[in-house]
Amino acid sequence: MTSRALLTDLYQLTMLQAYWRSALTREAVFELSVRALPRQRNFLMAAGLAQALDYLAGLRFSEADIAWLWETGLFGKEFVEHLEGLRFTGEVRALPEGAVFFSGEPVLRVTAPLEQAQLVETRLLNIIGFQSSVASKAARCVLAARGRGLAEFGLRRAHGGEAGIWAARASWLAGFTGTSAAEASRLYGIPVLGTMSHSFVLAHREEGEAFAAFARANPGRAAFLLDTYDVAAATERAVAAALELRARGGRLEAVRLDSGDLAGQARAVRRRLDAAGLREVRILASGDLDERSVRDLVAAGAPIDGFGIGTRLSTCADAPVLDAVYKLEEYAGQPRRKRSAGKATWPGRKQVWRRFEGGLMAGDVVALEGESAEGLPLLEPVMRKGRRLSGLPGLEESREHARRALESLPDALRGLEPARPYPVEISAGIRAAAARADAELERLQAVVR
Repeated sequence: MTSRALLTDLYQLTMLQAYWRSALTREAVFELSVRALPRQRNFLMAAGLAQALDYLAGLRFSEADIAWLWETGLFGKEFVEHLEGLRFTGEVRALPEGAVFFSGEPVLRVTAPLEQAQLVETRLLNIIGFQSSVASKAARCVLAARGRGLAEFGLRRAHGGEAGIWAARASWLAGFTGTSAAEASRLYGIPVLGTMSHSFVLAHREEGEAFAAFARANPGRAAFLLDTYDVAAATERAVAAALELRARGGRLEAVRLDSGDLAGQARAVRRRLDAAGLREVRILASGDLDERSVRDLVAAGAPIDGFGIGTRLSTCADAPVLDAVYKLEEYAGQPRRKRSAGKATWPGRKQVWRRFEGGLMAGDVVALEGESAEGLPLLEPVMRKGRRLSGLPGLEESREHARRALESLPDALRGLEPARPYPVEISAGIRAAAARADAELERLQAVVR
């Protein structure tokens, strides 16, 4: 991924100039977290860390960036020259990709000189927030499908090409079985899946001709779309084409339903395929599906082997935004905390500890780094001195981590309806640090008054 330093908000740059002129250059600690879970989510899944580390490792201002900074007239000569040599030299700790997390828990912690840690805020929120949104919705689809295949079909409705590719990646991480996006397959090794569109059928004089032509061109992985005209008639034509294909040594891989009464149609199609001896042919369903429609089709016993999930996944239609924030928690070794109404933060470098009972998650504690707590620590070192640490998990290992994380969810959190919030406790050490920070702030303000 190309790292573009200007993929940020203007105020990051104007703050950097003010920091530089005031010699505020000491070490800062920022943490990325989510203030509150969307009402439609019982949990979230961390995603996007690999792209975040790529961004940090490649952070630099290009010649074109420097030229634009000059052109704005907003920045002084010496400051712009200083930015030419800016690189990220800090440390990062983060939840592993695929980890389940909850509101108020740090997902990622950056420790670096203040200007570096400040500059990366916008892009980190962009990367982690979007992919975690998609992974969280995809995880709900995985739970609803109960082992049936799931293909990500959302590129055409995604809000831009990068978003579409990242949606495919985040869905694969969460447990999907493939994507329709060719570029995502090339970049990340995700299995690429697809059938045909209605236009292919419409381009031929009649449906049977279209099926035969597609089977000849794709003898090893032919899949027919059945609802361009009439599903029952299309099923008969698909059976005929499949039997002809079999006679030539090929096979029909699947048929797809994209509209109407998917459960009823799937039952009728399954009966006809089985009667023709085509039990190996799978039935796929698509058409504005999401986790709720998948759940309902599975509960109805519809003989559907896999689902294509597109628009509602790549746009996270029911919860399109995470209330993700990136806040300064420490500067020059001193705790910092925001006290805004409804947006207060807890100070200090933190760790998340998770308890398990009977293999299931039982409760988390957010504690100061170095403070003892029961359970397993979740935040792990991933970058030091601006370099990604060796031995970090690849996408396949992260996918396995996500699978185990979903298996460890308590039953109440696995459903699609809002559940009682998972217990997350703020430690006594953090509360004491907040009280000290508040007292120090009051003392300093009293001196100024």
